[in-house]
Amino acid sequence: MGQDEQPRKWGVLEPIDRITEVIFGLLMAMTFIGSLSVATAGREDARLMLIAAFGCNLAWGLADAVIYLLRTWTERTRSRTLLARMQASEGSQGRSLIAAALPARISLALDEDGLEVLRQRMLRDAARPIPARLGLDDFKAALATFLLVVLATFPVVIPFLLIDTTATAIRVSHLVALAMLYLAGWLLARYSGGRTQLTGVVLAAVGAALILAIIALGG
Repeated sequence: MGQDEQPRKWGVLEPIDRITEVIFGLLMAMTFIGSLSVATAGREDARLMLIAAFGCNLAWGLADAVIYLLRTWTERTRSRTLLARMQASEGSQGRSLIAAALPARISLALDEDGLEVLRQRMLRDAARPIPARLGLDDFKAALATFLLVVLATFPVVIPFLLIDTTATAIRVSHLVALAMLYLAGWLLARYSGGRTQLTGVVLAAVGAALILAIIALGG
């Protein structure tokens, strides 16, 4: 491994990133499906909906990928700026910079000695800072972000491809969406150490409410 490469414990994206991208793509697709009427929608309405949902998630997947790259570049540039400010500062000021950059709970848990150890180690590694430029792994992660948003469309549109009756396809699609939201909540809770079943049910309920709100607001 080169000095500029950083190990990725979870692959190109961490679990929370993968799961939330799927949730985002699912919610976007369901706003289109939710606009169909069980009583009056026909096959042509369903076909137009499928095209619109897929096109929307293609566009948002691309936008999300670009935002991921922008966020990654910004975070690295901020880290380089922090390191440069630390090199130009005295001990107490450097410790204050580190404390401000750390999550609040971790910052409160560290005393002056702990912050000084971090400061010394960061200064020791200052000769090989993380480059701000984007690398191959970053573009792989951006591609994964794009694909997750787009692929999240398919589970909820497959019923329309397999079931001839539009009303039945809509109901099955809704059930698939709720199942996916439950699974996403279950996985998030497992990753964070929370209550899996409760989180799954809550996310399914919140997701359904969000879909209704987006549709009501014209999304």
